[in-house]
Amino acid sequence: MNADNARRSVRQLLDVLDLDGSDARTTEDIFTGASHAMPTGRVYGGQVLAQSLIAAERTLPDDRVVHSMHGYFLRPGDASQGITFAVDRIHDGRSFSTRRSQAYQNGVPIFSMIASFQDEDPGIEHAVPMPEGVPAPEDLPADDAVEGIDHHPVTRRLLAERPADVRHVEGPLYASVEGARQPRQAVWMRMRAPFPDDPALHRAALAYLSDMTIQESILRAHAVTWQTPGLKVASLDHAMWWHRPGRVDEWLLYVQESPNARGGRGLAQGRIYTREGVLVATVAQEIMVRVPGL
Repeated sequence: MNADNARRSVRQLLDVLDLDGSDARTTEDIFTGASHAMPTGRVYGGQVLAQSLIAAERTLPDDRVVHSMHGYFLRPGDASQGITFAVDRIHDGRSFSTRRSQAYQNGVPIFSMIASFQDEDPGIEHAVPMPEGVPAPEDLPADDAVEGIDHHPVTRRLLAERPADVRHVEGPLYASVEGARQPRQAVWMRMRAPFPDDPALHRAALAYLSDMTIQESILRAHAVTWQTPGLKVASLDHAMWWHRPGRVDEWLLYVQESPNARGGRGLAQGRIYTREGVLVATVAQEIMVRVPGL
């Protein structure tokens, strides 16, 4: 993607994250936002995650920052329509606040999230280290430059228009599965153009990125590609914990694994690191996955 298209795709994402609605200190906690145009016609899950988080943060002071969220995808969203977000102020304590955000289209909820926010507080600290020996992102091809997707117009458009540069360490799953069947993978990712310095935007955009590729540790274990005829995949729920600050316009390593799949569902977990090895966030997601013949 050239520089002009990269900046345009990131600008479009920032427009999607710029919700209309009440100010943080009012009691009218209703917000509206646009949707990304998607070749599939469905709202991308990471978009509604990020927007729901921004809506919740609009009801809080700037020094109270999200540390965890748990959400359920209730219905497919229509990418041709906007979304309304309603926020409930469940609790405000001395150190923690809790908010519920619900996203609606046509009067029915498509996503429901509860999130917790905390003042910065000192305490004990440790983190699982980043894996060693992972190739640098510069040594890997960008996903939209990988051979084998040219004859899949929906996939080609999806990759060409998204605001994120994503590079699979083990190779992407769009047309084929390279290497061993294993329930794990690693992915480098960053936004294609610089992001504003607002930490809230980086937290929301990290949620946006967290829904991208995490399902693939489940598929890779069974050598299933995204182009498998009859494949049906849908996110059921999503949980995320923010540990430390990180910029989404700098390279982040997303280390993913699936501990279990059964009964038409698969569980995936992920850890997001800065290039310097700082653990930024942890993610978990369960998906519905139906593969013909399996």
